[in-house]
Amino acid sequence: MPAPEELRNNGVVKNVGAAPQEELATGERSTRNRVARSILDHGPSTVTDLAGRLGLTPAAVRRHLDALVADGVVEAREQRVYGARTRGRPAKVFALTDCGRDAFDQSYDTLAADALRFIQDRFGGDEAVVAFARARMAGQAAAYRKAVEAAAPDGRTEALAKALSADGYAATARSAPVGEQLCQHHCPVAHVAEEFPQLCEAETEIFSQLLGTHVQRLATIAHGDGVCTTFIPKVSTATHHASASTAGRNPA
Repeated sequence: MPAPEELRNNGVVKNVGAAPQEELATGERSTRNRVARSILDHGPSTVTDLAGRLGLTPAAVRRHLDALVADGVVEAREQRVYGARTRGRPAKVFALTDCGRDAFDQSYDTLAADALRFIQDRFGGDEAVVAFARARMAGQAAAYRKAVEAAAPDGRTEALAKALSADGYAATARSAPVGEQLCQHHCPVAHVAEEFPQLCEAETEIFSQLLGTHVQRLATIAHGDGVCTTFIPKVSTATHHASASTAGRNPA
């Protein structure tokens, strides 16, 4: 289910330090919600990233980030670098904390976790949970498959990202060395997946099947990363059909 446009728990973001010349007419709280929402949609972000996306000055962004950090909604961390590091210190990025994500998530985590524990205890242990996770993803995958199959081979990852975004995953696709990365900046089931990683594994299998190639999960929100990141290697048109026959066997 897509996340709401503003933080559900409005009490999380407090009203501190007005500076009207830097704010939009919606006021301090609304702008602070926009900062948090931008981090949700785009993943861990630098001050420069946020300023560019939101049309604010870097000073205004820093002030809002300071307040969000103080409220426990956002935390600062080193930017994660994939591949060879460049010289200099990694840029500081700001990511949502569990508290910040909770403000956007619906409050069904406890119910979902209880249901999966019941399935695990009464209907076959981990194998039953795997079967549930695969059935759940198979149901979601019908719309994803339609979007992917309608796209050109070099646009399939982008098509999958758009289909995932329609389901509330705030997904993007970007180029990477020898392939692409599918990034999900929001996960509606992240807290449940902490206890039941079978949900993530079933999702990875479905991505592999839909894209017709091996994929590798590099990071997940459920394991404490800022973004769920899946690497999709570059597949030539000539080998795409052959790769589809082995899809789903994820080496990660």
